[in-house]
Amino acid sequence: MGEADQALFVLGDQRVTRAQFEDRVLKAQAVLATKGIGRGDRIGIAFRNRPQFYELMAAATALGATTVPIAWRLKRDEVRYLVEDSGVKLVFFDADSAGQMEGIAGVSLDEYEEALASAEPPAAGVLPGAFDMHLYSSGTTGKPKAIEREPVPAEVLAKAAPGRNGLLDMLGVGEPGEVHLICGPLYHSQPIGFGASALGAGHRVVMMEGGFDAEECLKVIDREKVTWLTCVPTHLIRIMALPEEVRGKYDVSSVKAILHSAAPCPRDVKAAAMEYFPRDSIWEVYGGTEGAMAMISPAEWREKPGSVGRAFPPGTELRIMDEQGNVLPPGETGLVYSRAIMKFRYKGAEQLDSETWKGDFFTLGDMGCLDEDGYLFLTDRKKDMIISGGANIYPAEVEAVLFNHPAVGDAAVIGVPDDHWGERVKAIIEPRAEVTESEIITFCRDNLAHYKCPTSVDFVEKLPRDPNGKIRKRELREAYWQDAGRII
Repeated sequence: MGEADQALFVLGDQRVTRAQFEDRVLKAQAVLATKGIGRGDRIGIAFRNRPQFYELMAAATALGATTVPIAWRLKRDEVRYLVEDSGVKLVFFDADSAGQMEGIAGVSLDEYEEALASAEPPAAGVLPGAFDMHLYSSGTTGKPKAIEREPVPAEVLAKAAPGRNGLLDMLGVGEPGEVHLICGPLYHSQPIGFGASALGAGHRVVMMEGGFDAEECLKVIDREKVTWLTCVPTHLIRIMALPEEVRGKYDVSSVKAILHSAAPCPRDVKAAAMEYFPRDSIWEVYGGTEGAMAMISPAEWREKPGSVGRAFPPGTELRIMDEQGNVLPPGETGLVYSRAIMKFRYKGAEQLDSETWKGDFFTLGDMGCLDEDGYLFLTDRKKDMIISGGANIYPAEVEAVLFNHPAVGDAAVIGVPDDHWGERVKAIIEPRAEVTESEIITFCRDNLAHYKCPTSVDFVEKLPRDPNGKIRKRELREAYWQDAGRII
C-alpha cells in the first residue's frame, strides 16, 4: 500500500487517506473561492473535532486567507464578538454550533459537503505546508484578545515550530509514521497546533470528537497504537481515576510520549501516570498561546518534582523579575518572564501589552522562582485567570454577565481548588435583592458558555476592596485555598 492510500486521519470508524485529504483540500479551495474567500480574508471554523477542520484550514491558507478557530460551545454573543473583532467573513459550523449562528454569515457542514461533492479542483491549486491561524488569548479585561505577531524571518519561524525546533525529536517522535492522538478540542491552541505539527512530520492523526472520556481514550490508544499525544492535567486525572481493572484492560505500550500543559498537574496524579504509562513518556511544557516558556522531561521531573522545567524552546531565556523590572536571583519569587522568539501584541489592548513586555521578555502573569540549576517552579498567578480542566476562564467576562442580573449589587469571580478540574469557578456576590445560588448559576449559563459559569455562589454583606476601590481577590482566594496544599 502506497503512502497516499494509508490513513492520514482517523475519527472513530472514519478513515481519510492522504490522497483523499489532498483531493478534498483542492476542492475546498474551489468552494471557498466560490464563496468569495481570497487573499487577506478570514474564515471561522466552529466544528467539533473532525478532519474537515484541517482541510478547510489548508484550503484557506492556500488562498492566502486566515483561519479563526471558534469554540462550538460558545454562546451567540461570544461568537458574534469573535467574528466581528477578527473580521471573519464566513463561518463554517456543524450541528453543535448551529444554534449560535443566527445573523452570522455561515455555511453548515452539510452545505459544505454538498458543495464539495460537485466542486472542481482549481488548475492552479496548491497544498500548503503549514496553516495560517489567527488565535485568541485573553487579558484581564475579560474579552478574548487577538494575538498579533510581528513578521519574522522564515528561518526564525521554522525554529519556533514544534516539528522543527527539536521538540518532536526530544519526545522521540520526530520521524514519519508516528501516530498522534488529538483528545482536546481543536479550537484550543494546544491540540490544533500539535496536530498541525504531527501532519507536517508525516504522522497519522487520530481524533476524539469531543467530550473527553477516559476509558474511550485508552481504548483508542490501544486500537490505533497511538505513539504520542498532548493533553491537559484533567485528562490524566480522569484516566488515573478509572478503576485499576479498567485501566488494565488496555494496552498502552505503544505510547512514546505524552505532553501535558495548560495548568498545574497534581504531583500524585503525575507520579501515578508515570507508573501506568511507559516509563519516561510523560513530559510537561509551560507556556500559553503566546509562546512556550519551559519544558521538563520525565527524568528531570523525578529529580525536580514540582518543577515545570528549564527554558524552552532553544534560544530562549527565563528571568524572574520584580515589579520594577529588576532581575531577581535564584530562589527569589517574582514574575516569570521569557525571551520571545516571535514578538506579539494583543490587539486593542495597549495597557495589557505594557504589562506583558519588559524589553524582549514577556510574562503570562505567573509568579515563580528559578533554582540554582535554572529550573522553574511556579508559585502563584498574578493575573486573575482561572484554569479549569485546561480551559482559560477570565473572571471579568463572567462578572460582566453577573452585573446584568437585577439582584446583583457587586460581584467577584475567583477560582477555587478542585481535585478533578484543578480549579472551578466561584462567584462571590453582594446581593441587592433576594436571589438564590441556582438562579445565579442558571442566569450565567443562559448567557455564557457553561464551562465559564460558576459552579457555586457565596453571598456576602460586603466584598473587600483596597483604597483604590479594587476588590482584593487575593484575600478572597486565601479563604478557599488555605487547606488545599497548593495555591495555583
